[in-house]
Amino acid sequence: MTTLRFPTPQVHEAAETLRSEVRAFLSETLADRAPVRRADSWNGFDRDFSRKLGQRGWLGMTWPKQYGGHERSAFERYVVVEETLAAGAPVAAHWIADRQSGPSLLKYGTEEQKQTVLPGIAAGETVFCIGMSEPDSGSDLAATRTRAIPENGGWRVTGTKLWTTGAHHADYMILFCRTSGGPADRQAGTSQLLVDLKATDGITIRPIIDLAGQHHFNEVHFEDAFLPGSALIGTEGAGWEQVMSELAFERSGPERFLSSMQLLIELIGALQGSSSEAAELALGRLTAHLVTLRRLSRGVAAMLEAGANPGTHAAIVKDLGATFEQDLPDIARNLIDAEPDAASTSDFVAVLANITLNAPSFSLRGGTREILRGIIARGLGLR
Repeated sequence: MTTLRFPTPQVHEAAETLRSEVRAFLSETLADRAPVRRADSWNGFDRDFSRKLGQRGWLGMTWPKQYGGHERSAFERYVVVEETLAAGAPVAAHWIADRQSGPSLLKYGTEEQKQTVLPGIAAGETVFCIGMSEPDSGSDLAATRTRAIPENGGWRVTGTKLWTTGAHHADYMILFCRTSGGPADRQAGTSQLLVDLKATDGITIRPIIDLAGQHHFNEVHFEDAFLPGSALIGTEGAGWEQVMSELAFERSGPERFLSSMQLLIELIGALQGSSSEAAELALGRLTAHLVTLRRLSRGVAAMLEAGANPGTHAAIVKDLGATFEQDLPDIARNLIDAEPDAASTSDFVAVLANITLNAPSFSLRGGTREILRGIIARGLGLR
């Protein structure tokens, strides 16, 4: 059995100085944002807010300056992500691009792709979506059936991507597809392509309305859509390795335990003045879990800073974080006798409704528990 350790993150004075700056900015910028809207932080789409972050140099923070980045540390980026999510900021317009699409292009993309796309992400101008999941495949990405056939110096793409968050807003997609072989070949023969959603014919985006009645998800259909040869990211046939690297970025950050943060804030407020021992124990336990998750997540940031591959560590953070986030609504309901109601004038009740409706997705996005625990088992040498 392999021993797995999370490195101890060091104190970064520059990061903590930055934290004060970010908090002051968010306090002013989000002063009028209602708690129930803060609970929608991941899905809050606001291009103007993302542009403001870009103007302050808080996007593309670790990237080279030649691509619009700022060459700052992974811990400084961590501070911006942590503070914006804890404050319930609307991050959806830059979220995917800054977190994983940009880093993937930086690692695997051509010089043309980097020069064309990365500066727009760092400026908060360019929106990305993820083309991974498909109908009938669940979290089994290797079963992808979307196919890109070589044709006239480019690729002819046919297939469907599902649960594609923000595709109706996005400028680009990184598409995971099959360029050779068939589903039985599993990882072999898969590649990634950069899709300009605004300039490519043959793409239809259809909305999927979630349990909360909101439109964040989409089906994206490719019907003989032509992509130029320059759309290939990295090496043809190396898509599986590349997408696993991309998912390490997706699974490791503080977003994996801060999705329900607004509910915890409202719960603490609603319990003010209570002398309930059960409430004290529950809040103490939640706080301990939150502190532990943050420590693990910052350990992953230390690995990224050192250039290490945190795939297994990131899967652990994601799995434990989703459990924490999904447990919180039930704990809140056990402590306070209130039924979730999105139309309630009570901030606690309205936020409870929002998190209750969205919580089932927390253990799906970024890989289901079964997938994550398989990754963890392999990383520990148990499988």
